[in-house]
Amino acid sequence: MSNTVINGQHFLNMLVQASNKLEENKAYVDSLNVFPVPDGDTGTNMSMTLRSAVDSIMESKETSMGKMSRDFAKGALMGARGNSGVILSQIFRGIAKGFEDKDEVGAEDFAAALLEGSHSAYRAVMRPTEGTILTVIRVVGERAVDMEANTIVDLLGQVNQVAQETLDQTPEMLAPLKEAGVVDSGGMGLVIIFQGMLEALLDERKATLRQDITASGSVASTGAAQAPSEITFGYCTEFIVAGAINDPNFKDYLESKGDSIVFVTMEDVTKIHVHTEDPGEVMQEAQKHGELLKIKIENMREQNRSLHDHKESEFVLENLDSETESPDHEANHERKRYAFIAVVAGDGLKQIFEDLGCDYVIAGGQTMNPSTQDILQAVEKVNADEIFILPNNKNIILSANQCLELTEESVHVIPTTTIPMGISCLAAFNPELDIDQNLSLMEEARLSVSSAQITFAVRDTEIEGKQVKAGDYLGLLENKIKLVEREIYPMAEKLIEMMVTEESSIISVYYGEETEEAQVEAFVEKLEEKYPDFDIISFAGGQPLYYLILSVE
Repeated sequence: MSNTVINGQHFLNMLVQASNKLEENKAYVDSLNVFPVPDGDTGTNMSMTLRSAVDSIMESKETSMGKMSRDFAKGALMGARGNSGVILSQIFRGIAKGFEDKDEVGAEDFAAALLEGSHSAYRAVMRPTEGTILTVIRVVGERAVDMEANTIVDLLGQVNQVAQETLDQTPEMLAPLKEAGVVDSGGMGLVIIFQGMLEALLDERKATLRQDITASGSVASTGAAQAPSEITFGYCTEFIVAGAINDPNFKDYLESKGDSIVFVTMEDVTKIHVHTEDPGEVMQEAQKHGELLKIKIENMREQNRSLHDHKESEFVLENLDSETESPDHEANHERKRYAFIAVVAGDGLKQIFEDLGCDYVIAGGQTMNPSTQDILQAVEKVNADEIFILPNNKNIILSANQCLELTEESVHVIPTTTIPMGISCLAAFNPELDIDQNLSLMEEARLSVSSAQITFAVRDTEIEGKQVKAGDYLGLLENKIKLVEREIYPMAEKLIEMMVTEESSIISVYYGEETEEAQVEAFVEKLEEKYPDFDIISFAGGQPLYYLILSVE
C-alpha cells in the first residue's frame, strides 16, 4: 500500500486482520505464561478483548479515523478481560486520543498515537512492571516518533521490528521469564497484533473476520498439521441451550459421541462444545433439554486441508446475535442501601457467597475472566446506593476498576485476590454501619485471612529455583508457588502449617469438583487431631482446576 494516509475504513481492516491473527495464535500466547498453572490465559483474554472491540464496529461505515478509533476503543474497554485485556484496551484508548478529530492520518500522526497509547497503558497500572507488554508499547511509542517513514506501511514495518526486538529482550528484564525460558506473553500478543495490522495494509484486500479459529500453532511453530485422515471426529460443534442441563446422563451421552468436550452450565444457559461425527444427532438430543440459542459447526478436516491450501472453508449457522454468558438476573426493583457483586467459579462457592448475602454472582474466575461489560451489567442490575465488587482474583481487579468510570452508580472495588478473601469480606460486612466503616472493616478482613490453593502444572518449567514437571501438584500461598510435590494432602498440610500463627483459630477447606469427599473428610479429621483448639470447616466448593482452596484466620 503506497498511500501516505489512512482513514477509518483502512483502520477497521487493519483491526480485523489483527484480530484474526491473534485468534490464530492465542494458544501459543497462552503457553508463554510464566506460571505453569492451568489458568494461563493471556492470549485468550487479549483475543476476546480485541474480538469484542472489532465486533462493536464491524458494520460501521465510518471513514473518520478519529471516530472509528474512538468507537473501537470503547468496544475494547467494554470487552476487556483480565489484566492483559484491560492493558490492551488502554493502549487503544490512548491511540484513539492521538487520532482525535482527525479524518485521515499519516505516518507522523500514527507514530504520535502509539506514544499516546503507551502513556495511557502506563496510567492504567498502579505498579508498572518492565519486561511486559508495557515495555513493548513504551519502546515502540518512543522509537516511532523518531522513525523516518513516509507511509503507514513504512512505519509499521519499523514498528514490527522494534516490537520484536523489545520482546526478545524481556527475559533479560524479568528473572521469571528467563527462568522459564519464555518471552512475555502479553508482549507477544501485542507483537502479533502489529503483525496483523501490517499484513492488512500489504495485502490491500478487505479482511474478513473469521469465526472461532482453531489454533494453528504459533508464529514460531514449525510443527506439521495433523493429517485430515487422522481426525477421528471431524465436526467442531458448539451451541448454547436455554436452560441448565443437570442430567449426568447427557454428559455420558456426549462422551459416547465425541471428544474435546466442554460442558458449562451458567445459571439458565448451558454452553456445549464437542468434536463429533454426528452434530445433528447431538443437537437433537440437546434440544430435549431446551431451545438451542446459538449453533456453530465447523468441518475440521476441511479447515486442516486449508492450512496446506491457504484457503479457508467453514460452515457456520447462527440463529441468535452474539450475547453475553453472564447470568441473567432479574433487576431488583426495590432499591437497597448496599449490594454485593462477586466473581466465583463453582456451584458450592456460589452458594456460599449467596448465603452470606451476595446479591449477584458472576460465573468466572480462573480461565474465565469476565469482561468489563459483564461486570458493568451486574452493576446495572443490582439496585443499591452503594455497590461492592469482590473480584476474588488478581486478574479481574483491573476489569472491575474500569466500571468506575462507566457508571454513575457508587461502586467500590474491594481488591480481593482469592475466594477466602471475598468470603471474609462478606462475613465482616455490617449493614447497620456507614460506607466508610464498612470499607474499613472489609479491608481489615481482607488482610487478616491467609489463602492457599492446590492445582497442577500444565508444563515443565523452572520457577523461583523450583523444577516443575507437567502433572506435578502445585501449592500456591497468596498466589505464589511455594511447593511442588506429587501428593495433594501432605502438601495441603504443609501449606496450612505455613499459614497458622498464634492468633489463628479457624481453618477452612473448600474442595473442588474433581476432589473426592471421603479423602477430604479424612484430611479434616487429621487436622482436628493436629489443631484441637481450632474450628475446622470443609465445604464442597465445586471449583474447577483447583483441588483445594485453603484459608486460615
